[in-house]
Amino acid sequence: MKRVRIGNGCGFWGDNLDAPLRLAIVGRPDYLTLEYLAELTMSILAVQKAKDPRVGFATDFIDVLGRLAPIFSHLPKLKIVTNAGGMNPYACAAAARDVLKKAGQPEKPIAVVSGDDLMPRLDELIAAGHEFNHLDSGAPLSSIRGKVVSANAYLGAKPIVDALKLGADIVITGRVADASLTVGPAAFEFGWGFGETDLDRIAAATVAGHLIECGAQVTGGLWINADDSLRLGNVGYPLADIVEDGTFSITKPAGTGGAVNIETVSEQLLYEVADPAKYYTPDVVADFTTVKLKETEPDMVAVTGGTANGITDTYKVSIAYRDGFMAAGTLVIAGPHAVEKARQSAAVFLERLRRAGFTFAASHVEILGAGATAQGILKADHDPPEVVLRIAMRDPSRASIERFTKEFAPLVTAGFAGTTGYTTGRPPIREVFAYWPALIAKSAVTPVVSLV
Repeated sequence: MKRVRIGNGCGFWGDNLDAPLRLAIVGRPDYLTLEYLAELTMSILAVQKAKDPRVGFATDFIDVLGRLAPIFSHLPKLKIVTNAGGMNPYACAAAARDVLKKAGQPEKPIAVVSGDDLMPRLDELIAAGHEFNHLDSGAPLSSIRGKVVSANAYLGAKPIVDALKLGADIVITGRVADASLTVGPAAFEFGWGFGETDLDRIAAATVAGHLIECGAQVTGGLWINADDSLRLGNVGYPLADIVEDGTFSITKPAGTGGAVNIETVSEQLLYEVADPAKYYTPDVVADFTTVKLKETEPDMVAVTGGTANGITDTYKVSIAYRDGFMAAGTLVIAGPHAVEKARQSAAVFLERLRRAGFTFAASHVEILGAGATAQGILKADHDPPEVVLRIAMRDPSRASIERFTKEFAPLVTAGFAGTTGYTTGRPPIREVFAYWPALIAKSAVTPVVSLV
């Protein structure tokens, strides 16, 4: 049966810049996907675009494309699908076109998928009865409407298929669901539709997309049994070899570090999954409980199952809104009784702020080295020789946060013995963007596909 080889060279904005090039050269995929967007990344990009209409996309992609361009002549059939467009996919496409021209590859067709950005239509949609109720609290979006900076629907794979049908070699999208970056090429290559007939195949491809979407997490990164033998410094990024019937194998390029086995694949399969029987995507509700894994050879796991459990008539909407300011600072506390001295230092710190008349909407104190990462689960079995005291504050008032940042330095000389590590100046103040998940009827959203 027909097969398609899809590799993912990026799991988030900030991932290894060398990985896409190595994956393309050594892994030789038919499609290279690059996944850049997290929920709040969109709010950051929205603020950037508001300041400069030429930005608002994942700029790392342009660097990656510049490094990939010289090898296109050796891999003429390689296609790229990425959501690097973020809040400004057309500007991203324009920058990509310029890079390709400079590299002598102006003939590469680029398509843009847009229509996910609901911000320009938000008031119109609310007036039409779309309340965008918070998925957890049920509160209507109108309660924080004035603070909203971005609102994007998670589009699915169909517009990617449409872009590929137009002849695109590079598809740049806005907010498209992570797994859909893989589902789109598979559906295009095999002629799958998004109706009842092919829904199980779409679900299986969704499993494949979910497994490779986080890059090296499925090839040994964060594996519970990882050790030095894995050579994570040269970790290979994942490849999904998908067959027309929906079955597939997960592997990595030969000779690279990392590992692909039952454990690495199982760990990624359950990553960010609430109900394994109902993994919601714009394309299908996938049932992960039907998935079966089998190691067929070293660093290769065959995957079967992954069936459909329905389809929704809604898109998830990722909304971000301004929620005040925050800052976090650290101090090192060394010497005997470090944990207790860190607790006392935090108490002194907070007392000084209270005496100065400052209160905060939220505060968080943690002692790194004493089990703070998983409080109540990980515990220090001895008195560590040093710990890191970290204190964070959030408040609507920037002035309150600014005063908070000024209380770290005094502890270096007016705190407890062994207080050190204050060498980088006052903690920076950051604006807080909070996350508001909601749903909208698919009928209210129209994906737009165009060749650039």
